[in-house]
Amino acid sequence: MESPLKTPHRALDSQTLTRPGSGIKTTQWQHHIDVIFRGCTWGVASLMLIITIGMVIVFAHSSVPSFKKFGLHFLVNSEWNPITENFGALSAISGTMVTALMAMLISVPISLGISFFLTEICPIFLRPTLRIIIELLAGIPSIIYGMWGLFVLAPLLSDHIQPWLSLHLSSLYLVGLLFQGAPLGMGILAASLVLSIMVVPFISSVMRDAFEIVPDLLKESAYGLGATRWEVFKNIILPYCRNSLIGGIILGLGRAIGETMAVAFVIGNSHQIFTSLFMPATTISSTLANEYSEATGKIYISSLNELGVILFMITILIFSCSRIFIQYAKRKG
Repeated sequence: MESPLKTPHRALDSQTLTRPGSGIKTTQWQHHIDVIFRGCTWGVASLMLIITIGMVIVFAHSSVPSFKKFGLHFLVNSEWNPITENFGALSAISGTMVTALMAMLISVPISLGISFFLTEICPIFLRPTLRIIIELLAGIPSIIYGMWGLFVLAPLLSDHIQPWLSLHLSSLYLVGLLFQGAPLGMGILAASLVLSIMVVPFISSVMRDAFEIVPDLLKESAYGLGATRWEVFKNIILPYCRNSLIGGIILGLGRAIGETMAVAFVIGNSHQIFTSLFMPATTISSTLANEYSEATGKIYISSLNELGVILFMITILIFSCSRIFIQYAKRKG
């Protein structure tokens, strides 16, 4: 009599091999499904890559007339005159970078404070409510921020804040130049403030998630040795999650650089090199939004397309540098 222990190892007969639903046929069917699924994922990924490359090629090709006429002088020329067809990107590039960097200078400390408060100080029963409020701020359309900046922030700046800044800071050496001029309300300062408010929810969300993964053992050990909250924040939390913090900052910077409608409402849309934070200016994205639909002439349209290529290259450069920095930090850490 055959031992029952050997029954599971019995060889498969010919009927088992051909029986519907058998193990071999099921395995073959799963293999076919896996091949199809793998092909679909490759196809979707390749499609997105092709679309991105195609967009770059189209914009680069359409900017050839502008590049042939202006060359690299397009990058250092601040004039933007559709009548004489003399175009330069310097004013738009400088406005884009200055507003984005100023927004980061304002939003990063605020985001750090919000994230640390929510993870370490805030009472537990308040945390869900505050998190929902911050996440709702991230979902507000940018045009709403722009309208708020135009009708609320700009009058507040022109009537109260800019006159005070001009009175107390304009006499300072070098720095005072940034606070001189007429208090118009709209300009670099207004655009930077609106951008900083917009990117705070994105940066603080990433930072909060990073703070929550810090082991409690490290923090409790530091508190047990007599460390203050500030010392724990500076010596434990920040070094532990610096890579994630950099990622959150880069995410906010990318959002600030590419923002269009909110900036177009409050920056003043003036193609000039600004010497004061009170002066109106422009950015690449606001220039494209305001002028592309009304552009006439081959050189005019080509110059706008070249601005789009420059904006794309700036974004790629920023994200590439961030990835390099993060990899370097990981190796050093």
